[in-house]
Amino acid sequence: MDWLSTEIDERGVATLCLNRPEKYNAFDEVLIGQLVQALSELADDPKVRLLVLKAEGKHFSAGADLKWMQRQVTQSFDQNLAESEALAELMMRLDSFPHPTLCRVQGSAFGGALGLIACCDIAVAENGSQFCLSEVKLGLIPAVISPYVVRAMGPRQAGRYALTAERFGAAKALELDLVHEVVAIEELDACLDGFIQTLLANGPLAMVACKQLLSHVAASPLDDALRHHTANEIARIRVSPEGQEGLKAFFDKRAPGWQEKNRV
Repeated sequence: MDWLSTEIDERGVATLCLNRPEKYNAFDEVLIGQLVQALSELADDPKVRLLVLKAEGKHFSAGADLKWMQRQVTQSFDQNLAESEALAELMMRLDSFPHPTLCRVQGSAFGGALGLIACCDIAVAENGSQFCLSEVKLGLIPAVISPYVVRAMGPRQAGRYALTAERFGAAKALELDLVHEVVAIEELDACLDGFIQTLLANGPLAMVACKQLLSHVAASPLDDALRHHTANEIARIRVSPEGQEGLKAFFDKRAPGWQEKNRV
């Protein structure tokens, strides 16, 4: 069974598409494994410049598959732990993907789906989308996704919605910083493509370094070590081939080489 489609276009835009619309793109151990493998392969693919995560059908994802959850009831602690570790690896791989990541959200996004959204650098949603951290309604907790959801929404707001399991709409998701843009469903692909075009205009290696820098800064105290690290990073990038090309292109009033290579 293959519940995930993967493609890379001539621009280097990789797309991962959840393909279980009849199950509202709910995930189980099979889909999680397919996502982990795909993310691992795409991270090492030199053709890739950015990643889009999307889903077929009316809904982005209902979260965990109900039949999978039924099986977990009869499993041992060790079996449950192994499956939870696999989900944690998925979130980690998406969150640490070296290139920019974009998430396209339509319809419902419940439970673990919010983790996928929060792990992406940029998320766009249609204005009819519904979101829910639904775990406590089942006597569970949003454990594996919590580091990413808390980082996106902040501890106070994440605490409210994780404890109440309230549904909230796209406008509230925007207010909570879970998504970056909300548009009408018929404008969703155009909005996504606008971000893609913007990202493709930027230095590919610079964006990789930028993601690494921001991750380091977010986890570091504001001290001399961080000051030296940031100074070293900008100096390193300035003298790199891509940095040199970008600066020369700017002063020559021409497009840098990476834009020419990725025109379609």
